[in-house]
Amino acid sequence: MFKLFKYMNWKEWLLLILTLCVVAGQVWCNISLPQCTLEISNLLGAENFTERWTDVVLACMKMLGYALGVVLCAISAHYLSSYVVTNLLSRVRSKIFNKVNSFSSNEINKFSIPSLITRSTNDITQLQQVLTTTITLGLQAPLTAILAIINIAQISVGNSAGQLSLVNVISVIAICLVVSVIIFTIVPKFKKIQKTTDELNLVTRENLTGLKVVRAYSAEKNQEEKFEKVNDHYSKLSIFVDRVLAIIDPSLSFIMQGTSLAIVWMIGLLAGQNPELLLVMSAFTQYSIFIIMSFTSLSVLFMFVPRGIVSGRRINEILDTKNTLVDGQGLTPTEKGTISFKNVYFRYPDSDADVLENISFDVKQGQTIAFIGSTGSGKSTLINLIPRFYDCSDGVVLINGQNVKDYTQHELHEMIGYVPQKGMLFSGTVRDNIKYGNENATDEEVAKAIEISQSNFVYNFPEGLDYHISQGGKNVSGGQKQRLSIARAIIKKPDILIFDDSFSALDYKTDKIVRQKLNEEFQDTTKVIVAQRIGTIMNADMIVVLNEGKIVGIGKHEELLKNCDVYREIALSQLSKEELENE
Repeated sequence: MFKLFKYMNWKEWLLLILTLCVVAGQVWCNISLPQCTLEISNLLGAENFTERWTDVVLACMKMLGYALGVVLCAISAHYLSSYVVTNLLSRVRSKIFNKVNSFSSNEINKFSIPSLITRSTNDITQLQQVLTTTITLGLQAPLTAILAIINIAQISVGNSAGQLSLVNVISVIAICLVVSVIIFTIVPKFKKIQKTTDELNLVTRENLTGLKVVRAYSAEKNQEEKFEKVNDHYSKLSIFVDRVLAIIDPSLSFIMQGTSLAIVWMIGLLAGQNPELLLVMSAFTQYSIFIIMSFTSLSVLFMFVPRGIVSGRRINEILDTKNTLVDGQGLTPTEKGTISFKNVYFRYPDSDADVLENISFDVKQGQTIAFIGSTGSGKSTLINLIPRFYDCSDGVVLINGQNVKDYTQHELHEMIGYVPQKGMLFSGTVRDNIKYGNENATDEEVAKAIEISQSNFVYNFPEGLDYHISQGGKNVSGGQKQRLSIARAIIKKPDILIFDDSFSALDYKTDKIVRQKLNEEFQDTTKVIVAQRIGTIMNADMIVVLNEGKIVGIGKHEELLKNCDVYREIALSQLSKEELENE
């Protein structure tokens, strides 16, 4: 938790030091109040009281000044600590966001999306509450206890000191016992609560994103049961922790009131032998309460700090994670629009088998290369190595004549336009989504991208290009979403365009027109296409047929029909012999 303090700047460190000074001032004013009470008691008990009434008034004014100091210092300390912690965690939240953005698929899969969301939100909130309390109470409680003990030792009279102090010792031991039992009972639950929050986030997110499927299969009851199972687990943990914490207030109040009663009772018994005890009774009682409250505050702090430590550890796990994809030194490409795979192997982390084996091919600028194969044959995995979403386990991937590992990720991605298998749009206008690929694009370039991608439907929206797209593109159809994703990629005018089964959501006519437009307008751009439909790829310059992660055929459509059994089976399952010959 405190490891995050390294992200504070010099101004915040100065404010933190100032906060601690203000807290120390608050403690000094607080401890001075019983001294004023003792002074007033002595003045009121003096024989010449009528002659010293001005001293009484001054002592009362001094007491009011200390009380006002306590209020002002408490407000200032809480304001400063909140300011420091809020700014610190705002910076940490930004670092988490940027760190997650730099993650490859390996790191994202390691943490899981629901867990990353929880760590970026709930854990930060928990940490903010704990740190704000710790900065003030962490100094206030022990300092108050120490000064109160010193003052009790000074005002104790004769042999009565040991007897009165014994009450405080017993009270402190009782507090420590109560709090120790509570700490050992609930602290282990904090980590479980955070993990269960991840699970709750997962089930909720899964249900919302898959709402259409849930309704289509009338599986609402199944989803409710899954949610109830996790929710009940979370509720039971929270209720258990809250019930245990509920014991604190009555227990500590009982100890505090019992201590006050015991002190008054003992002073009453001892006053016959030592009448001066009556004068110090009020001050002694106040100091005793300060000691008990200080130990109470420390005990509560010890209970909640572990929760902050759990959250801080979860946050640091993200910030300390080393990216598996490390940027190269950066370089200038020697070619343009070329792709080469040389004896490439790939396996996912923690997997025992290779997903891709001995993949080799070369693509020249302006060519169209297509990948086809059965589901799970490794098509999408293969093209994910081009933008370096993953690194190959063995072999070399060359883009524009250079190893992808030698580029910075920014340089590499600037050369590539990528259309994912599942069209993804962001909340904002149609224009914003298209210009996401090129923020400096002109209106003419936007219009051209719309024309090529056959996204003319946007002009039928009430606001046209200013029509608002909801998160994930929920208010447009799958085909419209896919065409806008294509427009976003081509407006970038990259060296390489990658289409990961991007034409599957388009009808045959639109599919054909879009590919024709791409060939006309992007003759010098290399196009990489993953598809399931033979009609989409049969005119490609090179078709790579994959089966169980291996290349079983490579060449043009006509060659593969003759030489590759896998390709021929796929083709005949979609088109008749006559259609294939006519094509």
